[in-house]
Amino acid sequence: MLTKAKEIKSPRNTYGETLVELGEKNHNIVVLDADLSCSTQTSKFREKFPNRFFNCGIAEQDLIGTAAGLAYGGKTVFASTFAMFATARCLDQIRNTVCYSKLNVKIVATHGGITVGEDGASHQALEDISFMRSIPDMKVIVPADCVEVSEVIRYAAQTKGPMYIRIPRTNLKTIFNKETYKFNPSLGLKIKEGKDLTIVTNGETLYEVIDAAQKLSQVGIEADILHYPVVKPFDFISLVSSAKKTKKVIVVENHSIIGGLGSAVCEALCENYPSKVLRIGTEDTFGQSGEQRQLMEFYGLTGTKIYEKIIKFMDVR
Repeated sequence: MLTKAKEIKSPRNTYGETLVELGEKNHNIVVLDADLSCSTQTSKFREKFPNRFFNCGIAEQDLIGTAAGLAYGGKTVFASTFAMFATARCLDQIRNTVCYSKLNVKIVATHGGITVGEDGASHQALEDISFMRSIPDMKVIVPADCVEVSEVIRYAAQTKGPMYIRIPRTNLKTIFNKETYKFNPSLGLKIKEGKDLTIVTNGETLYEVIDAAQKLSQVGIEADILHYPVVKPFDFISLVSSAKKTKKVIVVENHSIIGGLGSAVCEALCENYPSKVLRIGTEDTFGQSGEQRQLMEFYGLTGTKIYEKIIKFMDVR
């Protein structure tokens, strides 16, 4: 399932390329953007199928409203812009128009998380998962590499109903083997077997967690790694099974620790198997401008920083 070749690729390019491939086979697919198609890479679809692409301009509420209207007409709609704008500016339209009516709209947002970088706090979506997972009937997915991005977009195209898919700005190292990986919307994915602690993550922090787990192995600590691309609906069974074995759970996410994957984990454990949990992500704070890797380091999301936090956590009795 995992690949040894750590090729670095752009998930946004993968999104655009996959849209084109799907559009060639399914003429019912339409794509919308909010004047950012060169950044989201929906421009690839625009160039190939100009009659099925709509630029709604810098008017994100109209983007979602138009997407809803096209979905009412029977289209499979992909609507894209930056994660900050796709969620916070459009919450009313997403809740009351798309989700309330269970419309077939896929909101694929790029530039999620702290790694938006130099654009700073105004563009760094650290609350988007929290917004989206709180809305009834919304599926929330955070893929970890380009192989998974492609699989998730294909799944979205053939699955009815509202969906929020979050893609980072950064290029990602390939984790999964393209020939053997299959996206499972119902289950968390076991990446590594361990007995001493459970690490839950998704998105671009999966690679960092794998790096941290290798460092932990060198000091005799073996981690169960659970990758949760699907934040909602949440697979609590896999989590509880691992927590019963290890008794300690760490969550790592490129998001606020409030309302995101860490909250989903804590809710599931509280109801099914209370366990000690450490949440690693941005605290109750806005982001800041900086180079992507420096920001990951500052907010404790690199493999080394995750390792150091886990070592400290494991020493707590």
